[in-house]
Amino acid sequence: MANRTTTAQTTAAMRRWGPRAIVTLAMVVTLAAPASGAGAKQQRREATVEATAPRQSGEPLMAIVSIASQKVTFYDAEGWIYRAPVSTGVKGRETPAGVFAVIEKDKDHHSTLYDDAWMPNMQRITWNGVALHGGPLPGYAASHGCIRMPYEFAEKLFDKAYIGMRVIISPEDAAPVEFSHPALFVPNKDAIAAAPGRAQAASREAAEAARVAEEAKKAAATTARDLTSLTAALRKLEQQKARTAAELAFADKAIANAKNDQAKAKAEELKQKAAPKAEEAATQLEAAKADATAKRDAAAAAKDAAKAAETKKADTAKTATEAKLALEPVSVYISRSTQKLYVRRNTHKAWPDGGEVFDSSIEVPVTIRDPNRPIGTHIFTAVARSGSGLRWTAVTIDEGDNAKDALDRVIIPQDVLDRIAPTAMPRSSIIVSDEPLSSETNYRTEFVAVLSNQPQGGFITRKPSMEDRIARTGGWGSEDDDGFGFFSQRSPQANNYNSGNSWDSPSGSNWWGQQGNSANYPQPGTTRRRSSGGQPYYYGQQRYYQQPQQQGWGWQ
Repeated sequence: MANRTTTAQTTAAMRRWGPRAIVTLAMVVTLAAPASGAGAKQQRREATVEATAPRQSGEPLMAIVSIASQKVTFYDAEGWIYRAPVSTGVKGRETPAGVFAVIEKDKDHHSTLYDDAWMPNMQRITWNGVALHGGPLPGYAASHGCIRMPYEFAEKLFDKAYIGMRVIISPEDAAPVEFSHPALFVPNKDAIAAAPGRAQAASREAAEAARVAEEAKKAAATTARDLTSLTAALRKLEQQKARTAAELAFADKAIANAKNDQAKAKAEELKQKAAPKAEEAATQLEAAKADATAKRDAAAAAKDAAKAAETKKADTAKTATEAKLALEPVSVYISRSTQKLYVRRNTHKAWPDGGEVFDSSIEVPVTIRDPNRPIGTHIFTAVARSGSGLRWTAVTIDEGDNAKDALDRVIIPQDVLDRIAPTAMPRSSIIVSDEPLSSETNYRTEFVAVLSNQPQGGFITRKPSMEDRIARTGGWGSEDDDGFGFFSQRSPQANNYNSGNSWDSPSGSNWWGQQGNSANYPQPGTTRRRSSGGQPYYYGQQRYYQQPQQQGWGWQ
């Protein structure tokens, strides 16, 4: 009612003032009105300019993308080092907010979905096609879900970024702040000092165990072959003994049935020839049987020795793997949704179709106080050593508790802390989130978590990656996997932990096994398409078609 009254009064006044007053009033209203449309976009474009920190930069630890401000900022241990405007996804194809990491790099990438669109200096953060890359920046969100950066900026950052580097996409502005808390990892200087030597010794022991296992395997195979040959010889000797025994029996029968002296003499002569043969055949058979018994025992012993050697090989390989992983930064993800804690480390084993393999041998239940209350999403990163400990920062990108209160609510199992904290090093991290792990989290990624309360058009409109499709169609997973998809179905280690068995896979090697090959996977084509004019488009992002090859990894 108040609005209608004000409008009526204004209209009456305008009639009294006349045309000149109306023009004057319109100019005042126009000048007083807030900027909108193209003007607002221009202001946003000018608000963020490409910049480099006025100091010597270190290795980038993370990149934070602000969707609200349309900017990306890279940070090292001392603060921001590079900043630039970006263009994220348009409405309906929004860039997903959440926690990601670089999983593949391609200097001269072309889209397989958007007419061969050029996406130079591409750094992929999801397998279904979300990435950072060089592209045109109109000053506002304009992509199909990717994060476009200035071309030269993307080129400059390409070599500095590395597989596993954290990429945080925040709905609003966010930045790391110095942070300390008793729950954060405290390394042990003695454990850190001993770790390289332990890794080398474990590798040598694993190599020796592998050599012994190979020799034991060959010895078992040799004794098995010898036993097989002897078995065949035994059958021949048994047949020979039966034949000579039959000849001797025939001679005895001939003697008993002889009608005259001549026939009897002939039969006795036959017996004299048959008897030594029968005796020799029996002797040879008994000797062969004794030899066979000894060789059976030897073959059984060789088989047991080979089995024991193989077990030791697996155990020492696991120990060597753990020792080498202890030299790598450790990443921990704690999900309020699943009430689980996950641990990952990069093995630096290259995957044939891109990216590197991540170890995921720890997945355990975790206690979160008041589990029905939101906790938010917080990323804690060890940015540098500080005396005998680590210096940490915290980034919060979702509503819930503040960073301190979030960690106060989490109780990490002591045996997990004992396993990973002593050798924790810079670039180690802890993520606490309401969200489950995205189905994009698999053996070639660090943790991927998407904020469910933010638009995800550029994420959900892309078809799932090949692994996820296989997982959800019965190859490795099921439809009712509570949002984990590929990841949860491929990590049986939680069962091993709960049952008191090995932390690693039953095979003691890689956690998905080493028996598969590329024939186990469909391999769709990846034909690139160009626009009708023959020029690549400069927008959007590819749909990634994977061609995985099941190859085991190890540290030998």
